Amino acid sequence: MQEYQDNPRLHLVRGDGSWLIDGEGRRYLDGNASVWTNVHGHNDPDLNCALQEQLSQVAHVTLLGLNHPVATGLTEDLATLTGGALPRCFFTDNGSNAIEVALKLSFQYWQLVGKESKRGVISMEGAYHGDTFGTMSVGGRSEFHERFAPWLFAAQTFPAPVHSECAGQVARSDASASLAALEALLVRDAATTACVILEPRVQGAAGMVQQPAGFVKAVAALCRQHGVHLILDEVFTGFGRLGALTVAETEGVAPDFLCLAKGLAAGYLPLAATLTSEKIYEAFLGKFSEGKTFFHGHTFSGNPLGCAVARASLRKLRPMLASGQVAERADLLGREMAAAFTGHPHVRTFRQVGLTGSVEFKPVAADRWPTDTRAGYRVALAARRHGLVIRPLGDSILFVPPISIQPDEVKHLVRAVHLAMEETLPTLNAD
Repeated sequence: MQEYQDNPRLHLVRGDGSWLIDGEGRRYLDGNASVWTNVHGHNDPDLNCALQEQLSQVAHVTLLGLNHPVATGLTEDLATLTGGALPRCFFTDNGSNAIEVALKLSFQYWQLVGKESKRGVISMEGAYHGDTFGTMSVGGRSEFHERFAPWLFAAQTFPAPVHSECAGQVARSDASASLAALEALLVRDAATTACVILEPRVQGAAGMVQQPAGFVKAVAALCRQHGVHLILDEVFTGFGRLGALTVAETEGVAPDFLCLAKGLAAGYLPLAATLTSEKIYEAFLGKFSEGKTFFHGHTFSGNPLGCAVARASLRKLRPMLASGQVAERADLLGREMAAAFTGHPHVRTFRQVGLTGSVEFKPVAADRWPTDTRAGYRVALAARRHGLVIRPLGDSILFVPPISIQPDEVKHLVRAVHLAMEETLPTLNAD
């Protein structure tokens, strides 16, 4: 964390559409969508209005034994994401908690229906599901989590499929080994497995690692066949990021649990939701003395301000997606990335799907730089000089702009990264 002192963080004081503005008036394109949350840009007048209107009514009402109409309305809105297959909603305030709720509901469900041996979890290698102890346990053992490994519970893993695409062009794709490994685990251990958890289509924190179309549907079929819950972690992929409201919709699947956060409140307020089926909900019904109650809750779960913004965001987002605007921006991002990075001597690989992308850097005359070179971090710092804030991951840069990004801004995003690369990476080869 020494870098925070060596390179002080930007102090950003204002937002305007896809742009952030510092105290000196300098403008930076938000290439990180404020940690993958921003949908309609900063300071959106419609979302501002929804927030102000709700603020004039009530700022917070607990959902612990009480309710408010904005939460009810948002629950109804979210139920439409799966065609009514998941009508029950448990609100929390961030993605990690949405996953924790899904895990705990799955564990408790199997206890309530008399299958207490079903306690295990299967996840995909390289997964990232959050930073709580439960979500770290079902995530990959990366630098994010390795220090805490002695305190985590064990989860089984299966390999990710091989898939890489950009601008609609697939460089390689093979899901057979991945699906075969998952099936083998389920054949052997379904009786002791509660759930499979998956980031569908793109594993964001793994470096935008992709899955082929149809993979999620195949995983869902295996889970149904073997009587194991499927948790889809759409904390990152939900709300237009990949061109539809959810990957579940695109793949035509209804998981047992659908976890939503980041884009749910369009980057305005902390809000998350775990959706589930009527069947699972009914297993928790009974007299208090039966011990079926799900004892879990957070102070600001389902906050009315966040719910009001989320409803307004959905009203704006549906026609935006239907118009093809997001798909056009995604196609442009892919084309710009392909033009900038194809054959570049410092690019190991790049990929893009929807409004997500990544480019991984490499030295010209060696396989990798030493760990402390931090090529991605240096490129991200240099990008600020070209009017862009963006996040690195190791020797990679991740592209996650606001979903409302405009064509000229897409071009600025890729151009700024390319300029930062050209300034920075050649100097690293001499280190």
